[in-house]
Amino acid sequence: MILSTKGGTFPLGERVVNRMGYGAMQLAGSGVFGPPRDRAEAMAVLRGAIKAGVNHIDTSDFYGPHITNQIIREALHPYHPDLVIVTKVGVRRGEDASWFPAGSPAQLTQAIHDNLRNLGLERLDVVNLRLMGDVQAPTSDEQLEEQFSTLARLREEGLITHLGLSYATLAQVTQAQAIAPVVCVQNHYNLVHRGDDALIDALAAQGIAYVPFFPLGGFSPIQSQSLSTIAAEVGASTMQVALAWLLARSPNILLIPGTSRVAHLRENLAAVDLRLAETVQARLDDLAAPEFP
Repeated sequence: MILSTKGGTFPLGERVVNRMGYGAMQLAGSGVFGPPRDRAEAMAVLRGAIKAGVNHIDTSDFYGPHITNQIIREALHPYHPDLVIVTKVGVRRGEDASWFPAGSPAQLTQAIHDNLRNLGLERLDVVNLRLMGDVQAPTSDEQLEEQFSTLARLREEGLITHLGLSYATLAQVTQAQAIAPVVCVQNHYNLVHRGDDALIDALAAQGIAYVPFFPLGGFSPIQSQSLSTIAAEVGASTMQVALAWLLARSPNILLIPGTSRVAHLRENLAAVDLRLAETVQARLDDLAAPEFP
């Protein structure tokens, strides 16, 4: 299939990308650690995404670690000139697959060079600083000045084109903007996890992209069943309905659904063709209401 243009486009820095992109996290092994279940299938997914018209891939060198970026390079290098690759730094993986902060200037600098090497690039299109927050959400008291200033310096050195944030609050976006321009924010947001409504609107007013992750994450059993019922009624998968709702939520939302299977990739990309009636949209909006714990 060829990705429909019905999903629209939005600026990501000075580039314009299709709003339906691809997230590479699932290309690594279980727990986003180690090699993929099927390396050939992983490469086929990447090549299929580009062939379909995807021109925005989200990744990180701490996926694997290193493995996901190496697969992207093997599958796609030399890259299509329209492709924008967004990566993240600020985290490292332990030998037991645990996750740790890695935000010192030395760690961030090393992470940038690791990303460049593993992706086969001389300059990274967009780098998100991944803040740690707590288990459920970003925390406003987490400081980012030293970390973001380090990335801003590397940007001035020509190793990075644009900067963004991941797991950030509006206050942290404002702090970062005092150091260098921010072109995107990547946070947990979906039908039922809507704590970033005000942030999305604030970013839209500035022409800044918002990239939600976990489109089906954090649902209660009741919410999941209600979504499944609606999806069956409209003849689509639950993921397609969740993605279509996000596309309708705000024009600055860029989607990065991930998968390690070609068939699932095609299913996700087809969500741009799904148009939800106003009555269906209203029922979906209500999934975050108190009666759905």
